Amino acid sequence: MLGKAIYTCRRFGRFSRTGLKGICGTHSAPLSTYQAPPPIPGSCMTAFQAMNLWRRCFEERGVGEPDQSSQYIVAHLLGAKTIESLGHEKLNKPLSCAKMEQLWELSVKRLSRMPVQYVIEEWDFRDLTLKMRPPVFIPRPETEALKKGPLLRVKGAICKKGTTKSYKELVELVLADLQGKEDTGMHVVPQLTCLEVGCGSGAITLSLLKDLPRLRAIALDQSRHAVDLTRENALRLGLEDRLLIHQVDVLKEPEVLLSLGDSISTLVSNPPYLFSEDMTFLEPELLRFEDHAALDGGEDGLDVIKQILTAAPKMLSIHGHVYLEVDPRHPPLIQQWVKDHVPGLSYLETRHDITNRPRFCILRRER
Repeated sequence: MLGKAIYTCRRFGRFSRTGLKGICGTHSAPLSTYQAPPPIPGSCMTAFQAMNLWRRCFEERGVGEPDQSSQYIVAHLLGAKTIESLGHEKLNKPLSCAKMEQLWELSVKRLSRMPVQYVIEEWDFRDLTLKMRPPVFIPRPETEALKKGPLLRVKGAICKKGTTKSYKELVELVLADLQGKEDTGMHVVPQLTCLEVGCGSGAITLSLLKDLPRLRAIALDQSRHAVDLTRENALRLGLEDRLLIHQVDVLKEPEVLLSLGDSISTLVSNPPYLFSEDMTFLEPELLRFEDHAALDGGEDGLDVIKQILTAAPKMLSIHGHVYLEVDPRHPPLIQQWVKDHVPGLSYLETRHDITNRPRFCILRRER
């Protein structure tokens, strides 16, 4: 039987009647059907009661994943990663007035369709805890299953014509490659350098640096927000001494890629690859909060990809590899385009994700 302990709590002026209005991200979309959030009760509630109240509210307002959203917010508020780790006693303990106010503030943000990762300002990727801030796009592992029906995940959010952003699988592919290059059987281990184009929060590069103590890395992104967040995450994880981070727009400054020389062991990128026409199908979580430049790949979704591949033979060491995550429509287009336009680079294979969709392109520099 759930506890029903309740004690008197004052009303919180700006939240009690109307909640927070006008919460939006860099790319705001109008809240044409705005409804005020539930007022903070005159009496305080237990964490479990508040969690259920907000779950119902999220569900009624059409917010995606209402259960997980309310659970993550309550767990974060109480200093835990998951609701399961809190236990019965903590969930049934009355929240203080201050905690109630914090919970309402966070939940109203989620009600505005702000992704829960931005709401709680952090997210776990593999064995790393990364800080998160809008508009830097969010690394969501491939373990998020595809929704049934026509709605598919795009970079972890919903799009009618999209795909699942599979960061975790991409890391595993690159990790296996770099570990193989380290294991040469020689006494002197070669110096390996990984280049990531489009580092976002740093999830891929920092995962590789953590698992490969001898690896050095270069991380590029067109967004100052992303560069700053990658640097902050690297500092928090103690990985900054093996990482160079630069703000570079490879579409406007392709010469920067060429200036890196020809010693890159592996190039990895989870680039903007959505077809421009598909941007109109994105859900509010992306339209209002995440960086459109990290999503929109141009008319055919290949603008950044072509720039990366053009520069790859000049940056990679002999037999260096390129790993790309792409739209399922891309692999045959990329294979043909490389054959026609990029001498010295060979298309090796296409790998499928856990949903059996062709998502990863692997290429190699030849002699």
